Amino acid sequence: MKLFRLKALLGGLLLCGLACAGDGTGVDLGNGNGNGGSATLSADVQPIFTSNCATAGCHVGNNPPPIGQGMDLSSGNTVSNTVNVLAAGASLDRIEPGNPDQSYLVHKIEGTQSQVGGGGGRMPLGGSALSATEIATIRSWIAAGALDN
Repeated sequence: MKLFRLKALLGGLLLCGLACAGDGTGVDLGNGNGNGGSATLSADVQPIFTSNCATAGCHVGNNPPPIGQGMDLSSGNTVSNTVNVLAAGASLDRIEPGNPDQSYLVHKIEGTQSQVGGGGGRMPLGGSALSATEIATIRSWIAAGALDN
């Protein structure tokens, strides 16, 4: 009798699990932000820029070349200073919405800027390279349209 109850219970749990599985709609696919895997500027990308790029003497305020190229990555200024803005010394926009591979900022943080006609060092200059997760987060935000969200 106990074996029968155990089998019935396990069968019921299996059916419940299958019935509740769904199609994946609304499931967070990657970065843990709860919005289906697409990174947002305010929650995911800006904290990376704030701690690694928008620091004294780099990309905060209107630092002229060669220091910050006039690119301000501080909160509230990132989009206007990067999205659809031609990169200094390169033929790409700093950020091309929807296309991380055509965004010079991505090449700078990945260290591939010379492959697209750019120069200088990998960003952040003088600091540790961004982690693969941080780069993937920035790429995700750009791929989703580089929205001011």
